[in-house]
Amino acid sequence: MGIVILLVILAVFTLIFVATGIKIVQQSETIVVERLGKYNRTLTSGVNIMIPIFDKAREIAWRYVKESSDGKSTIVRKENISRIDLRETVYDFPKQNVITKDNVVTEINAILYFQITDPVKAVYEISNLPDAIEKLTQTSLRNVVGEMDLDETLTSRDTINSKLRAVLDDATNKWGVKVNRVELQDINPPNEIKGAMEKQMRAERDRRAKILEAEGFKAAEVLESEGKKTAEINKAEAEKQANILRSQGESEAKIKIAEGEAQARIKTAEAEAEAIKRVSEAISALKQDPVNYLLAVRYLETLKEMVSGKDNKTIYLPYEASSILSSLGNIKELFTK
Repeated sequence: MGIVILLVILAVFTLIFVATGIKIVQQSETIVVERLGKYNRTLTSGVNIMIPIFDKAREIAWRYVKESSDGKSTIVRKENISRIDLRETVYDFPKQNVITKDNVVTEINAILYFQITDPVKAVYEISNLPDAIEKLTQTSLRNVVGEMDLDETLTSRDTINSKLRAVLDDATNKWGVKVNRVELQDINPPNEIKGAMEKQMRAERDRRAKILEAEGFKAAEVLESEGKKTAEINKAEAEKQANILRSQGESEAKIKIAEGEAQARIKTAEAEAEAIKRVSEAISALKQDPVNYLLAVRYLETLKEMVSGKDNKTIYLPYEASSILSSLGNIKELFTK
């Protein structure tokens, strides 16, 4: 009977040892083990053996936060855990009011991505890691936003995220935490500021519309002016070409007329020369001087033109004309013969 009881006690002890001494750690998790209250080792993923009563897992404060249906961040659960998650953790902070450089109270909702890189520091260097990260993020966010105006805050989210990440990463390094990035989900100015911003935005859009309309009218006027200028230039060019062609035509016409008159004069001169030649031959055959004959003919033609006018009443004959007129008798004798 005593042996049975001993075996039962041994079996119970074995079960307790197996239940409390064998720890199975999942991938991306770890456990900080203390032996008699002093840090002993950090368990890795897989099967690990702990000595009951002597070895104990050190717990760390943790909390889980989710957003409620009304849009406010609410703490769902806060507890102490012994298994430390080494994966990247997303922590959504409650909304907070931040004062900008131009004294505008703005509600900002931030979200933080961090990862525990050294479980020992996360356990022994800080008593409450989630609260410490939250408070550090809030104060850093106030400092960064407090250096900016509201307009700059609304348009410089990347700048704010970079500054916050640098500050938090440097501060949480001694806690064994790596801050990967910080994101600003919402930036909500007061309602009166939103109304003023909407009015400003509408005014700016109206101003841009008027500027574009004025630029359109200006461009149309410029195009119209250029069109008129081009039309005037084309008209002037056409008139210039017409004048040039007209001048060339007149010049060619004058040349043709001059050439025609020259040809006519040449023909007339040739005819006169032929006539004079024949008259000279005829007169020479009669043994008379042809010069007197020709002078007498020219004189008579000139005298005819002199007396052809209606106002010509008196005719004066030059002294030298007597010798020419004396040849008229010879002309008479010439035709008589």
